[in-house]
Amino acid sequence: MSFFEHLRNTAIRNESLLCVGLDPRPERFPPEIQAQSDPIFAFTRQIIDATRDLVCAYKPNYAFYEAHGIDGLRALRQTIEYIGGEVPVILDAKRGDIGSTAEAYARAAFDVWGADAVTVHPYLGGDALAPFLAYADRGVFVLCHTSNPGAVDLQTLECGGHPLYVRVAQLAQRWNVAGNIGLVIGATYPDALRAVREAAPQMWFLVPGIGAQGGNLEATMGAGLRADGLGIIVNASRSICHAPDPRAAAMELRGRINAARKAATTAAPPPSKDESLILDLARIGAVRFGEFTLKSGAISPIYIDLRLLPSHPPLLHRVALAYADLLRDLPGDRLAAIPYAALPIGTAVALLTGRPLIYPRKEIKGYGTKRAIEGKFQPGERVIVLDDLITTGDSKVEAIAPLREAGLEVKDVVVLIDREGNGRESLARAECRLHAVFTLRHMLDVLKKHGLVSGERYAQVLKWLS
Repeated sequence: MSFFEHLRNTAIRNESLLCVGLDPRPERFPPEIQAQSDPIFAFTRQIIDATRDLVCAYKPNYAFYEAHGIDGLRALRQTIEYIGGEVPVILDAKRGDIGSTAEAYARAAFDVWGADAVTVHPYLGGDALAPFLAYADRGVFVLCHTSNPGAVDLQTLECGGHPLYVRVAQLAQRWNVAGNIGLVIGATYPDALRAVREAAPQMWFLVPGIGAQGGNLEATMGAGLRADGLGIIVNASRSICHAPDPRAAAMELRGRINAARKAATTAAPPPSKDESLILDLARIGAVRFGEFTLKSGAISPIYIDLRLLPSHPPLLHRVALAYADLLRDLPGDRLAAIPYAALPIGTAVALLTGRPLIYPRKEIKGYGTKRAIEGKFQPGERVIVLDDLITTGDSKVEAIAPLREAGLEVKDVVVLIDREGNGRESLARAECRLHAVFTLRHMLDVLKKHGLVSGERYAQVLKWLS
């Protein structure tokens, strides 16, 4: 059984998303515990006995055991053995190093201490996490946006059009080959939690910050809970371990979590990723209604202006992510963006995917290199053509011609929006397949659903499409 299967089963069995953090502080132990020969293990055993049927996981903090030397580490081993596999154990060690050192840390967490999961730093990159991820049946929680005030010093810095913590979530999606990655996100930053849930829709989040740090439980559930009512582990340490009655404190918090969970899952679902993209395109004025003359000469009641995207870098990045999703399964050596609207989109997609970009010129210069195609390529290579949208497909066929004349193979065209004006059929005649993120009808349905287009205008555009 994988770690996340074990976690899910325990959460369902105990009707709980509560994780109790085990942070032993002997100076706060009751006198009867302090008097025992092994007070650290006696303390954690008491907490486990009181809460075992109320939690989905335990999270022993390595530092609080290590601080007491050999005795503390011996107590850590006893604690994990005492839990005994019934409840998942997340070792909060926050490891992060490279090469053989990372391998040693992974062996220590999983083979020596017997933890089911461990927390790690992403700062050194994917190769530093590889030794942990190689344990496919164990969990790896990557620090994404922590709960402390200093989190904003680095974690919110701009990185490729997104805050760094969103970039970490995106990378975690890429690293999650074995399905054993979760993310650590503090409850003290619900907006960050919401952004990361959008970037990582199915991942489990370990959420500290409820309780002593003052995180809002209802906001946390509303921002981060998955549609299935799972996906969040709410960690509480001091507020339970040092409560006068730890079992009563755990029961009270579990009840609050379940109430907030119920409220979040019965509320109207948030927009999907596609819906959110369409709504934000409308927000920046990229979707306009009226009377517009298209390149084909046709009069359209709707106009899509994706040339606005470069003025909104975060939205351009999300559009590039949508293209990247379609490109993932398409073979191709290079991308070819059609001027002019697709050039910034193509550049963003190339930066995101690592695929090199070329573009056929609209006008061949009478000076300089006089090239018809800008960029480096070799005849025989396969290119994927990118454009912003498609109506009749005529401009795509025109752009494909010089690429093929240069000896390049063109089989696929990717656009954000299919305006459903026979473009797909036109490309098929040119022996190309069309791949669109969404259709114009889908856009209209989303805009109507959210009250951004009137029923009359909606019917008018649908009639024009027909």
